[in-house]
Amino acid sequence: MISFSYQKSDIKRLMPERSDNSHKGSYGRVLVVGGAMNMAGAPCLSARAAYRTGAGLVEICTHESNRIIAQTLVPEAVLSLWSDTPDESTLCASMDKADVIAIGMGLSQSEQALSLLRFVLKERKVPMVLDADAINLVAYHRELLTLLDGRTVITPHPLEASRLCGASVGDICSDMPLYAQKIADGYGVVCLLKGHRTAVAVPNGSAVYINESGNSALSTAGSGDVLDGVIAGLLAQGAPIDTSARLGAYLHGLAGEIAAQSLTEYGVMATDIAESIPKVLI
Repeated sequence: MISFSYQKSDIKRLMPERSDNSHKGSYGRVLVVGGAMNMAGAPCLSARAAYRTGAGLVEICTHESNRIIAQTLVPEAVLSLWSDTPDESTLCASMDKADVIAIGMGLSQSEQALSLLRFVLKERKVPMVLDADAINLVAYHRELLTLLDGRTVITPHPLEASRLCGASVGDICSDMPLYAQKIADGYGVVCLLKGHRTAVAVPNGSAVYINESGNSALSTAGSGDVLDGVIAGLLAQGAPIDTSARLGAYLHGLAGEIAAQSLTEYGVMATDIAESIPKVLI
């Protein structure tokens, strides 16, 4: 299988352009849907990463129990809330304003989460990043897979990928490019299969991207949420969906490397990765 990778010299060429004559609306609006009761951290990490990647505005749609934490961790974000039953009219209003939706981070796999995900998948009109509980929900409720399309990036780790394609984790880890391509072709999505050398495949693609940035510092809770935010931030600014997935993986890995320079690979937390993203873009 043909593969390729990015180098640091590619960043300037691939990053969306910015203009002095601009405003927050010029760089897109990200809607992060996630965070079940008392699970505020995951969507907040995605929101911070989207902002650090250049998104103009980020909205977090989360459970009402997460209000104070979300407002504290990401005061720049717009906040919309649900309680026992998601308010579909409020969610529709948020989706109508969004340029990209990221969903699944800390969402849980409850009936409420399933209902919310089903509604978003049916009603969305913009590109989407699916991760974590959203991936598990579509794997367990396979009728939802028919609602995915080429405007979708999914970011499974090998166990989540196993639930999607039926192969063993061992088989997937032994040939990440192959299974990334199988998932991309099987469901018509961009598949970012996370691992030591993350593989990104597009439907019916002629080559698979292999990410060569990163280190063990990325192996920490919340790291994947940061990755989702980076990809969403790029999409919001108008980057193509395939470039957003590939470049997102590359920037995320470089941010982990930079964070580890001062904190060591042992001491990096997901917040440190998000806060290191601007240093990658210099």
